Amino acid sequence: MKKITKLLVANRGEIALRILRSAKEMGIATVAIYSEADRLAPHVRYADEAVCVGPPASKDSYLRGDKIIEICHELGVDAIHPGYGFLSENAGFARAVRAAGLLFVGPSPEAMEIMGDKLSAKQAVKAYDIPLVPGTDEAITDVAAARQIAQEVGFPILIKASAGGGGKGMRLVQNADEFAEQMQLAVNEATSAFGDGSVFIEKFVTGPRHIEIQVLGDEHGHIVHLFERECSIQRRHQKVIEEAPSAVLTPELRAEMGRCAVQVARACHYAGAGTVEFLLDDQHRFYFLEMNTRLQVEHPVTELITGLDLVKEQIRVAEGQPLPFRQEDLAISGHAIELRVYAEDPQNNFLPDIGRLVTYVRPQGPGIRVDDGFEPGMDIPIYYDPMIAKLIAYGATRAEAIERMLRAIAEYQIMGIETTLPFGTYVLQHPAFVSGNFDTNFVRDHFQPAALAPQAPDEATAQVAAALVALLLHEQQPAAIDAASAETGGASGSAWRRNRLGVR
Repeated sequence: MKKITKLLVANRGEIALRILRSAKEMGIATVAIYSEADRLAPHVRYADEAVCVGPPASKDSYLRGDKIIEICHELGVDAIHPGYGFLSENAGFARAVRAAGLLFVGPSPEAMEIMGDKLSAKQAVKAYDIPLVPGTDEAITDVAAARQIAQEVGFPILIKASAGGGGKGMRLVQNADEFAEQMQLAVNEATSAFGDGSVFIEKFVTGPRHIEIQVLGDEHGHIVHLFERECSIQRRHQKVIEEAPSAVLTPELRAEMGRCAVQVARACHYAGAGTVEFLLDDQHRFYFLEMNTRLQVEHPVTELITGLDLVKEQIRVAEGQPLPFRQEDLAISGHAIELRVYAEDPQNNFLPDIGRLVTYVRPQGPGIRVDDGFEPGMDIPIYYDPMIAKLIAYGATRAEAIERMLRAIAEYQIMGIETTLPFGTYVLQHPAFVSGNFDTNFVRDHFQPAALAPQAPDEATAQVAAALVALLLHEQQPAAIDAASAETGGASGSAWRRNRLGVR
């Protein structure tokens, strides 16, 4: 076993802060990296040391594995945690980290390669009696042969990119007439997104729910599952709301899905934290989809229902320590829900809405957790994912978790950009979500963007509101200017307000 004394976090934003905090609690010295766009980010100030790794574009900064390893050698770092995204599932980077004599806080490069390709993942789990969606288990290139296979499987079918994720390179085909066109589009999109045009066919599962199982393994062959997360509330095939446990899994189904998830991890000799994803159909039959060989965005809901710190567990596994618990030691306690707070406009097809956080006030109180990487006055960079924060609510029951989430959303003050907060309120109040009777088509089947539009006040109310605002501004302006002058030694009120907001 090798003790980690200094850890570099090869990431940014909320996940960088999340990892840095756990490392600090473990007494580990920390190093942050940042692009020029993130120079003033909280994770940069929080770490013991921070190094600029390049210009704003990811390819010139957070994806510069060679530069990151070079920084490790310069600063005496002995381990790298990649977070999620960027280099977290890059087997070449993991291999280079190990070759440089550093510990990689994550699975082996070999496990990444097996599970990083959906087809090789299917091949790997075949011997472990894992239910698979009917379809092909190898890449297809011949359109005529592929159409014949699709007809045998039965329309509708999905054409999916082998190296894909996030819905890229995926096409729904309703009948044989549109197959050739959709296959070509899938191949083109897969090539563009992943540099690999390999595609395969799967039966389209009706009424699907997205259920994933968190697994944790060590280097001594011990693997456990930490129960499930329900991730069916999605837009553009990407998650927005997750919860643990699922509202529909029975204890028997949970145990069987957990057993299969452990077997999937065993198929690639997995060590570290990983997630096995399944589809659950409207008859409660489940099918293996893929394995994500990294920490997931939604890991906090699992932490809250199990009482475990997954980042600390990752670090201990990387040091060579055995898992300190067995499957029978683990149990679900309570219920947790996570809303991804994106800088997106739900009324405009969830398009990114980049801008400045003019007002940014986090909710607080019992059962509320906010993982973020922003402060008031900061800009949301155009270069990266538009997620501002993860808002997580925990309660003794699902009903209490929903109530707390609704309260937290109402308290969360964000001005300057549109966010997914109103969408969260809409979902959590919808009868389909409250009853647990929903699937991955929730946005298509239930979401009405117009319902988020603020109601215009009547003319009389608007006139009264305008008069009150004018009166308040008139009464407060002299006092505000005097206070600003006193605090800043004569600086202008506008400059004082900018400083107080953190705008530089």
